[in-house]
Amino acid sequence: MRVIEEFREDHRVVRDGLIELSNALQSKDLERAAEILEKLNKLLGPHFRFEEEALYPTLRRFLGEYIDQLLREHDEAIKSAKEVSELISKGEMSDDEAKTAASKTRSLLVHVSNCDGLAILAERLDEREMEKLWKRFDELKNEGVPLLEWAEKIRARA
Repeated sequence: MRVIEEFREDHRVVRDGLIELSNALQSKDLERAAEILEKLNKLLGPHFRFEEEALYPTLRRFLGEYIDQLLREHDEAIKSAKEVSELISKGEMSDDEAKTAASKTRSLLVHVSNCDGLAILAERLDEREMEKLWKRFDELKNEGVPLLEWAEKIRARA
C-alpha cells in the first residue's frame, strides 16, 4: 500500500501547488509563480509517467475507455504547463493573461481530484501487482525527469 500512500500524497502536494500557482498568477507574482511551477514540474514528471506507463494500463481492466479520458487530461495539463511557463518567462503579463492563466491552472484541479479516486480501485490489486507498481513508482521518482522534459523527449503519447 506504500504506492497508494505516496500517490495520494503527490496529489495533495499538486492540489496545494495548483492553488498557490493560481493565486500567484492572479496577482501577477511571476517570481513566486515560477518557483511553484518548477516544483510542480519536478513532481509531476515522475507522477504522470508512472500513471501513463504503469498505473493506467493496470487499472484499464476496471475503467476501460475512461483511461483515455485521463490521458487527454494529461495532454491538457502538459499544454497548460507549457503555456504558463512561456507566459512567466516573458517577465510580465497583462491582467487578462493573468486571469486566463490562473483559470487554466485552477481547472487542472478536477484532474487531481479524479485521479486521486484511482487509489480506491488500486486497493483491489493483488500484492504482486502492488509491489510491481511500487517498484516502478520508486524508479521513476529516483530518475526525477521533470514533466515538460518527459513530455518532450520520452513520452510515447504525442
